[in-house]
Order: sequence, then C-alpha cells, then structure tokens
Amino acid sequence: MCVCPGPRRIGIPVRSSSLPLFSDAMPAPTQLFFPLIRNCELSRIYGTACYCHHKHLCCSSPYVTQSRLRYTPHPAYATFCRPKENWWQYTQGRRYASTPQKFYLTPPQVNSILKANEYSFKVPEFDGKNVSSILGFDSNQLPANAPIEDRRSAATCLQTRGMLLGVFDGHAGCACSQAVSERLFYYIAVSLLPHETLLEIENAVESGRALLPILQWHKHPNDYFSKEASKLYFNSLRTYWQELIDLNTGESTDIDVKEALINAFKRLDNDISLEAQVGDPNSFLNYLVLRVAFSGATACVAHVDGVDLHVANTGDSRAMLGVQEEDGSWSAVTLSNDHNAQNERELERLKLEHPKSEAKSVVKQDRLLGLLMPFRAFGDVKFKWSIDLQKRVIESGPDQLNDNEYTKFIPPNYHTPPYLTAEPEVTYHRLRPQDKFLVLATDGLWETMHRQDVVRIVGEYLTGMHHQQPIAVGGYKVTLGQMHGLLTERRTKMSSVFEDQNAATHLIRHAVGNNEFGTVDHERLSKMLSLPEELARMYRDDITIIVVQFNSHVVGAYQNQE
Repeated sequence: MCVCPGPRRIGIPVRSSSLPLFSDAMPAPTQLFFPLIRNCELSRIYGTACYCHHKHLCCSSPYVTQSRLRYTPHPAYATFCRPKENWWQYTQGRRYASTPQKFYLTPPQVNSILKANEYSFKVPEFDGKNVSSILGFDSNQLPANAPIEDRRSAATCLQTRGMLLGVFDGHAGCACSQAVSERLFYYIAVSLLPHETLLEIENAVESGRALLPILQWHKHPNDYFSKEASKLYFNSLRTYWQELIDLNTGESTDIDVKEALINAFKRLDNDISLEAQVGDPNSFLNYLVLRVAFSGATACVAHVDGVDLHVANTGDSRAMLGVQEEDGSWSAVTLSNDHNAQNERELERLKLEHPKSEAKSVVKQDRLLGLLMPFRAFGDVKFKWSIDLQKRVIESGPDQLNDNEYTKFIPPNYHTPPYLTAEPEVTYHRLRPQDKFLVLATDGLWETMHRQDVVRIVGEYLTGMHHQQPIAVGGYKVTLGQMHGLLTERRTKMSSVFEDQNAATHLIRHAVGNNEFGTVDHERLSKMLSLPEELARMYRDDITIIVVQFNSHVVGAYQNQE
C-alpha cells in the first residue's frame, strides 16, 4: 500500500497467458508506447509495483536514482511499497515471435508537444526611460509530473528600472511554487521602490484611488494567477510596504539591490508561514495557505538593469551565462551555487547552525535530515516549525490536512528547528559585450545536460551556426552508413518542420532527445514524449527554461560611457 498523497499505481502484468498484457482501452500515450514495452524493455521500466508522482515519495524505483527525487523514502513508509519479489520473472513469461511494429510520434506531433508551453517576448530597445540591455527572452516548460510542479515568471519593473525573470521548482506538489511565482516579484519590486513612491502607493490605497502599476507581466496563457487568494496576498504585501515606510525616513535614496532581493525572499517566506499559522475563515483559502506552507519550492531569479545583473538563488535551480570568446567558441559562467550536499560551504553552514551532537544527523545520505535534497527553499514548514506548532496547526486544520500521513510525519532527529531557510545567495555580474545570453533553468535540465553543452547549443542556435559545425562523434567508431545517417538527419532538421523559433524549446529538444553523438535522435525523442504520465517521472524531472538574450551594442555603449 502506498501512503503518500496522490499515489500513481503501476500494476505488474501477471504470467497467465489467458489474460492480455494490456487492455485495448489503454490511453493513447500508452498505446504509442506499447510497442516499446513489448519489445523486451518492460524490465527496465517496471522497477516497482507502486510509484507516487510527488517528489516526497514514500516508495522508489530501482531505475529512478535517488538524486531525481526531492524527498527520499523514509524507512517507516518504504516497507509499505517494496517491489514485488522476483518481479522480473513475470516480465519474462511471455515471448512474442511476431515481428514488432514500431509506432512513434510524427515530427509535427513532437513539435506540438514541445511547443505547447513556449513563450517569447521581444523587449523594446527604448522603453521611455532607458535603453534596454535585453533584446528579449524565450521560455518553455516540459512537464514530467502531473500536474507540473515547476513555474516561471517574467516582468518589467515599471516604477524602477530593470526586468525580473525567474524559475521555480516545486516539491510535494505545486502549491508553493505557484504562490511564489505569483508573489515574489511584487515583494522584490516593493523592496526596490524609493520612499516617496511607497508613500504615494499607500496614500492611494487609503483614499481608494487607483494604484500605480508596479509590474508589467509577460506571461504564457497557461501561467495563471490565483484570483481567490489575491486579496490575502495583497494584504500581506501591503503590510510589508507599510513596514518599509516606517523603517525608511526618506533620508537615503540609494537602494541596495542585493539587500532588496534578500529581504524580499525572506519576507515572502515569513508571510507564507504566518498565513498558515493564522488561517482564514474561508475554508478554501484556509486549505490553500496550508498546502502552500507544507509544500516547498526553490527559486532562481535574475534582475537585469542596464549592465547590472543580480542573480538570487535559493535551492538547486541554476543561472548560467553564455560567453562568446574571441575565436567564436562558447564558454559557460556559473552565476549561482546549488544549495545541496555537493556544496561544501552549505554543509558547513548547516552544521554550524546546529549543535555538535547533530553533526551526523542534520545531513544524512546527502539530504537534509535524510529527507530533503535542497538545503534552502520556500515553504517546507515541516523543516522550520517546532513540533508543537506543527501538531497544533494540523489538529486545528481541515480534515484533508489532518488525514494526510505526510503532513503528520515528523522528520527524524528533529531537535533544533529551523533546519531550512529561504534566504537566497545573491551573485552580482557586470555585463560585458561578450556576454551574449543567460540561461535560467530548474534542475530537470541540469540533470540531463552539462552546462558547457547547454551554452554551446544555445549559442550555436542564436548565431545560426548549429548546422555548419562539423559532426563530432566523441571517439565512437562510426561506419560510413552511420555518418550518412547523421548527415541526413542534419539536413532533415533544417527543414521547416524541425526549425525551432524558441531557444528554450530548442534546448528542451536536445535535453530529451540527444543521443551519444550529441545530436537529436527523433526516435529517442518520440519515445520519451510518448511516455504516459505514470512513467515520465521515472526518466526525468519537470524542465523549465528561460533564455535571456542580451544586446551587445547597448552593453558596449554602457562601457564606453565610463
């Protein structure tokens, strides 16, 4: 039995030859994938009898590496969902003598899936206040979870200068990533406003006048806002700017962007926690704020103002700068650090924040308290609140929360909370003419591609050179027929069917469909996109990407002015 919320069950076919392996009424994606399963790949896919699509999994598959799951199974839960013993014997019970038929998605079907969530925005070179250093951006998402737990946001600051762009990776559901994607940019924008503008906004609210617009959002139609919670969110934001007015007497006019970003992240996370503790008379909102608080999200946000680039990162999404060298080659400059067990400074920080007696338990198996992969995140109050507060909120909350085994579960060795913070690490970079683009992406991309490959693929795509480079085979022995196939594939890609108009889409195509030669294999891409939602999460995570292209002429002009 599976005790996590929202289980997705996968049944193992029985050995009896009198029963069909799968029903004729299977969903279309499963029908597409059926030949792949039938052709002796079943043992690779069905690693367990039970799979849960949430990242706080209580059961795992041998095929899914633990690094792909935000929450590792706890021993108390794992016993409920052990794979069936000798399950592999059942996969060997039937042999098919007939010639297997292959059913793959057609190129138009592949493009339809890849381009369903793509969005592009071209920035006017002059917006009435200043010349923009951003030419535009492309973004896209490819879900693995159902529903997708990633979110993205992009907006222009209207009362100050600059643009905000961010990706948000949710875990234990999408509630927290959704809330952060809606709210964080408002907190950042308010933190950047001068004292006079804050006063003007507060006076407009007091007198019932129309408010000055703070942000201009650039959204895909699927990037929705929660209308039911808008009043609650506005009231929390107003309390924040009122406190900023009280703290700032108006004597200082300089705004520290790094400090504003840190304050905005921390304040939003504090408001998420406070709203869950206070509750709401509206039962829907009460359950919503609790879902937001008990789920979690990482965030990687860029603020671009002229040549000043700030990246604020909480968690394990990444920001990567694409730099074109003098010889035309591409190099990657990392502008964020992963907050996980691979970061020695993060490990040291965690150990210093807790007693020496917890040195061996605060991080176990490369996870916070043996459970959570990112060491910084929004929400996740299970790693921040005291045990008494958790029990009190759950007991007084709605039945859906009280009946949920995950929310009632207390992490092991939970002695000195909080163990988790949403405080971001902020990196500053002054743009140069050779800095051509910025890639913001959730870990679903970085798990499948090396940073240098990401930058090279985007750089060659943006400069139109990806069809002119010699084919690299990476040391593999390639026959003349294989090389002919690679050249034919390249020629096919240059047709209008395969031509991507969005850099993020192009990157996702490579992330999902690349073969050992570093080129997109349509057969592989078709198989991966044909996976039913129950299986997709076994192979990859949600992927969300924003590619920001810089205006080198404007950046160079800034340098010449100095």
